[in-house]
Amino acid sequence: MTHRQIMEALSGLLLVLFVAMISATIVSVALPQIVGALKGTQSQYTWVVTASLLASTASTPIWGKLADLFSKKLLLQISIGIFMVSSLACGFAQDTAQLIAFRALQGLGMGALQVLVQVVIAAMISPKDRGRYNGYLGGVMAVATVAGPLLGGLIADTSWLGWRWCFFIAAPFTVIAFFMLHKTLHVASVRRPDVKIDYVGATLIAAGVSVLLIWVTFVDNSFAWLSWQTAAMAGGGALLLVAATWVESVVKEPVVPLHVVRRRTPALAIIASLAVGMAMFGGSVFLGQYFQTGRGYSPTEAGLLTIPMMLGVLISSTISGRMVSRSGNVKPYILVGSIVLTAGFLGLSTIDHQTPLLLIAGAMVLVGAGVGMSMQNLVLAIQNTVPLSELGAASGAITFFRSLGGTIGVSVLGAVLANRVTAGINEGLVKAGIDPAKAAAGGTGTLDIQALPEPFRTIVSTAYGDATGRIFLISAAIAVVGVIAALFLKPVKLRDSLDLPAPEQPKEPVAR
Repeated sequence: MTHRQIMEALSGLLLVLFVAMISATIVSVALPQIVGALKGTQSQYTWVVTASLLASTASTPIWGKLADLFSKKLLLQISIGIFMVSSLACGFAQDTAQLIAFRALQGLGMGALQVLVQVVIAAMISPKDRGRYNGYLGGVMAVATVAGPLLGGLIADTSWLGWRWCFFIAAPFTVIAFFMLHKTLHVASVRRPDVKIDYVGATLIAAGVSVLLIWVTFVDNSFAWLSWQTAAMAGGGALLLVAATWVESVVKEPVVPLHVVRRRTPALAIIASLAVGMAMFGGSVFLGQYFQTGRGYSPTEAGLLTIPMMLGVLISSTISGRMVSRSGNVKPYILVGSIVLTAGFLGLSTIDHQTPLLLIAGAMVLVGAGVGMSMQNLVLAIQNTVPLSELGAASGAITFFRSLGGTIGVSVLGAVLANRVTAGINEGLVKAGIDPAKAAAGGTGTLDIQALPEPFRTIVSTAYGDATGRIFLISAAIAVVGVIAALFLKPVKLRDSLDLPAPEQPKEPVAR
């Protein structure tokens, strides 16, 4: 394809990615107000995010495998339809339970869009040239991540719109993206009717991850760490994942190809992606809550305060993408990005309800720069190791594990935050001479901070502000694992061809 043809197709793909990214970030800042308006709790707050991530994570390998078997363009259009319908349903939700259910459906579309855009781009452009175009990807993701919180804050603060438009606004973008792709995207269809999708393995993976995440959400709150509930849920989840691994090792067409995952570069890239996933989702979800609930800023102000992190993503992804295409080396940028990401998390781990905003902004720039340098380059590292026929499955695998990292990160960090906030509120109430049991009956656990009277409002805000630093300390510890994985990546040159070269055939002896 010529550069012009690539850019025409890429315009529709980038708009698709923009739609998916903005739908996640537009909710991040408005979420405290949304859950507060629906009278939700901190656990429900976490699950509004986790539900979409979990559905996206579980479905990503299936979408990746389908992309190897059927029309990539048709699959992309189907996923756009799913995403649009579910976004409208979220806007009409009447309580948090409905919102969580519709967000799970929205996650199916989000998972498809995330992996299919990468698969289609990889089917058009060689790995070495892809670095330059990945810069455009990173730029669009950064713009969406910056515009999303700002737009979400403005919508939530505008009385004649209301928070429901945070979901409705995705509809026109999806319609435009659908018709742009219909006109500009032309990729070869691969039809293999003899191949079946491994639905059993996908179901076992989704069930195992779901059970473990539900356990993380409720342990040490609804039941103790050492209890029969913990044994049943943690043990059951682990057994389901063991069964999924066995199924994936024996089926002909696994959704997570173990022969790819076992290789050194994909295995290490997957480990590093878990840390990046936690950075992407944990940062945007809990920083927005910190600025509003812990510091008292409005949704619009909270969106503005997250700009430093998004600028870090925009600048680092654009520059590193071009440098990767120029040099053909990807490991140095992944390694530096992982180190910068860890440093950013360490900076955020020191925040409380009185930390100067300038220090927070500096740490957010580091987190954003780390994500921008490592996220797309990790995908590129895996795609460089597989033939074109396995591109969808390999891309689906790394996107799956990155989403899994984000899902686990939001669930674990949300559970830690909820427990720390509860302890902080009780401590503040005791210091103020108030019985915590009576205060709980009065609704101090709500996220609708503005509805609380003084001194409850100050006590709750202080508890949230002081508890947030602890969760980023956990993130920093996990990011160190990503640094170690990046260190052991094998230095390789990105190939110039779309497909791996065919293996050389042994030469037949010459007759004498």
